[in-house]
Amino acid sequence: MPLPALNRQRRLWHGASDARLLVVKPRPMHLSPRIILMLSGPPLMWACNAVLGRMTVGSIDPLWLNALRWLVAFALLLPLGWAAVGTPEARAAIRLRWRYLTVIGLIGIGGYNALQYMALQTSTPLNVTLIASSSPVWTLLIGALAFGIHPNRMQLIGAVLSLAGVALVLSRGDPVALLHIHFVRGDLYILLAIMGWSLYTWMLARPPAHMSGAQRPGWNWAEFLVAQCVFGICGAVGAAVVGDMVAPSAPTQWSWFLVFTVLFVAVGPSIIAYRLWGLAVQEAGPAMAAIFYNLTPLFAALLSAALIGEWPQPFHIIAFALIVAGILVSSRGAPKAS
Repeated sequence: MPLPALNRQRRLWHGASDARLLVVKPRPMHLSPRIILMLSGPPLMWACNAVLGRMTVGSIDPLWLNALRWLVAFALLLPLGWAAVGTPEARAAIRLRWRYLTVIGLIGIGGYNALQYMALQTSTPLNVTLIASSSPVWTLLIGALAFGIHPNRMQLIGAVLSLAGVALVLSRGDPVALLHIHFVRGDLYILLAIMGWSLYTWMLARPPAHMSGAQRPGWNWAEFLVAQCVFGICGAVGAAVVGDMVAPSAPTQWSWFLVFTVLFVAVGPSIIAYRLWGLAVQEAGPAMAAIFYNLTPLFAALLSAALIGEWPQPFHIIAFALIVAGILVSSRGAPKAS
């Protein structure tokens, strides 16, 4: 699944003698129903992951929950992605790219959800989802600093509208409540997690030369995820083991609900969502994907309300309208993927 460079201007040389550089500005991207589905599916599954992760606090150590999640996901993925690791030639291809695969594996698999599960132990759901909703800001910032991709005015306006909608949901229609947030250790965890996820998104969109074009191995989506898991799981399991050595956790309290949680987060948020996210980044670009990521706290708020018997209020509808408006405004400013 080649991931072309996204959100850029295409440059064409006009004549070899005078070497004049012509810049062709890409057209605005059209949000088709297919792209909307690909961009909305992962936030819904990740919202379920956050709610279930909160409900398992006290039953299992967060680092072990993350490690078990990816061990199960890897076992399910291996038959589909065996070609990436099953031959000496395939393993040689991984060794040549181990630096890149290590970074994205540790960030996207070993780090993000471990930090999220840890955050839910000490931080409130309000703080965790509010900080996670800053994804568009970090994605645009990393794109500008690390990749030279500067956001335009429409993308910035879309990000602000989307963040306003998320803030309205999290404050339950009372923006003044946002002034009384007290940050704790878990807030730092989720801040680090979302910054890492923004970098992971850009690294998918802007891979190094050996992962682009003809130099990229012929991995499909499952094989590419298996290659990431090889390094990410080592980090996830290693972190859980070291965590137990430094600060031993209470024994895991197994139940049918915990088994269901591990299986769900291994299949939905880990496999299906990652597949859809990769397609979304490829077709819509990292900036647009980050705007849609803001649906995650909205879905999480609605799921949490349903579980405790509090149904959506009028401010939920207003917030959803703001988030959708942010998506539409950003889509007018986001260039079409090449």
